[in-house]
Amino acid sequence: MPTVIGVSFRPVTKIYHFDPGSMLDLESGEYVVVETSQGHEIGQVAWTARAMGQDRVGADLKPVLRRATPVDLVERDVNRRREPEALEICRERAEAHKLPMKVVSAEYSFDGSRLVVSFTSEGRVDFRDLVRDLSKSLNARIEMKQIGVRDQAKVLDGVGKCGKQLCCSSWLREFNPVTIKMAKTQNLPLNPPEISGVCGRLLCCLSYEQEVYEDGRKKLPKVGAVVKTPEGEGRVRRVNPLRETLTVKLADGSTQEFAAADVEGPATGGKRTGCSCAMKRAAASSDEGAAGDAEQPPAEGDARSRRSRSRRRQPPSDQTQ
Repeated sequence: MPTVIGVSFRPVTKIYHFDPGSMLDLESGEYVVVETSQGHEIGQVAWTARAMGQDRVGADLKPVLRRATPVDLVERDVNRRREPEALEICRERAEAHKLPMKVVSAEYSFDGSRLVVSFTSEGRVDFRDLVRDLSKSLNARIEMKQIGVRDQAKVLDGVGKCGKQLCCSSWLREFNPVTIKMAKTQNLPLNPPEISGVCGRLLCCLSYEQEVYEDGRKKLPKVGAVVKTPEGEGRVRRVNPLRETLTVKLADGSTQEFAAADVEGPATGGKRTGCSCAMKRAAASSDEGAAGDAEQPPAEGDARSRRSRSRRRQPPSDQTQ
């Protein structure tokens, strides 16, 4: 197994694997100069040397060249101080070329020879003229990078519905898949403004407790199941895995909440396939159809068809002349 360290190039961004070589004593927080497919870059050690499987590392493992020197750090800081001015120039040029895009960030490489311009757009943009214009104005090689609205929120930062700094800007390095099913599992209102973040996409925090809700639901009856409560039989209308309670509609039409421990009924697990009343109706309909087919006499046309098929299956008789 190869020995690798984790390096990130910007705060709260993806961690990449690099070969430390003989520098196994690198500590978290140290700055190193590494080789990348785009040239040399300076990054910060996110975690120290450890053995990792080849399938997780990948085939093209780049090396750590050296520890960053004070001169390297000064050069990095100089280039980062140039980025706000470069960002304004990029926005002005994009507007001058009347391109349907929003420039979000501009980041210089370690040596300042390359500028990565991140932007958002609803469709594809022909920015060839813009690249030539920026290359002359900024005296650098321009790389255009189209990003999504979630990445845009990560770059711009902000405050979420909870009143705290956005997760993606403060600690969440990579985005996890979030689906509407998670909101349903957690009994949240399926109102887009209520379950969407500042980026307009589903809240990332929906995935944080999903596993807890799924495990809790496995121990409780499914919605639609008939259960026995201290107040009599009823049908489950709502499940609360965290509180371990069930909302049950009783035979008299009233709805009450009971602790799961006080309810007797079928345990659950797996995917819900439909309420029991619907399955009973489907089964009854199937039985009635089968009985009707058995009692109904064959139609005249069907009898003729069967006699015709029977004659065709009989071998021809010998004829003498």
